[in-house]
Amino acid sequence: MKTIKLTKMQGCGNDFIIADYSEYEKTGLAMDGFAKKVCDRNFGVGADGLIIPDLNTEGADIGWYFYNADGTTAQMCGNGMRCFAKYVFDNGILPPLSKGGGRDAGQSGTAGGINSKAFSVKTGAGIIKPEILDNGLVKVNMGMPILEDEKIPFKGKRKIFDFEITPVSMGNPHCVIFTDKEPVELAKKYGPDIEKHEYFPEKTNVEFVRVLSRDEIDMCVYERGCGITLACGTGACASVAAGVLNNLTQGNVKVNLLGGAVFIEWQGSKDNPDKDIFLTGPADYVFKAEYML
Repeated sequence: MKTIKLTKMQGCGNDFIIADYSEYEKTGLAMDGFAKKVCDRNFGVGADGLIIPDLNTEGADIGWYFYNADGTTAQMCGNGMRCFAKYVFDNGILPPLSKGGGRDAGQSGTAGGINSKAFSVKTGAGIIKPEILDNGLVKVNMGMPILEDEKIPFKGKRKIFDFEITPVSMGNPHCVIFTDKEPVELAKKYGPDIEKHEYFPEKTNVEFVRVLSRDEIDMCVYERGCGITLACGTGACASVAAGVLNNLTQGNVKVNLLGGAVFIEWQGSKDNPDKDIFLTGPADYVFKAEYML
């Protein structure tokens, strides 16, 4: 029986299987099929998503293949990025930076020094730049929020099922809903229908947000392709952007997720939204194992 080596990691309870490309090749499966198989919580390892490093990328230090548990792809995942960054650095997957700032293997390094903890990752949402902090947390420059309807994409009114909504994209679509009620119960009841609502032609992540103060919120997410998860990094970013745009929060916000807290920084505003959003939070190992195919 063939086996492959894999690692399981989690960021605030949002969990991922990470396997090197050489290990994935041993499966003989298409990536979407492998993702569905290994992410199954009854017949596989169990995870919200599968991540495979892509060393043959251009325009960034490294790339990734990212699949949801149902085999669909996602342009970006904030919690996944933190886990990926830690995995890449800890396992020495990137060639070391030369003194000139480039990768010794010919890649175009964008970080700032030898053995830097900051590097660039090519994703479906563009170039994302994570940095491993000295305290062990990972800070990710998530890029700018996308607010134009056609780019989200979003086609409809700002109300669904009597909920006022704020559509935002962080490279993947989000529907942010502010509420005074329990976010978890609303996510369970309305998440599945809003995820595939006709207003969102590529489906959407759905965030129910309760504002505690101008610098702290509770959030529950129904993730596109996954259902309710314990955390969503892009959802936390989208929620804070929506909070600022609706004058409900400031730009530096603690976001309480079901699996823990992350911290979001955004200096944008309704009149000047073209500012990068930064996400800081934990990334932890669960186990390393050999998986029997």
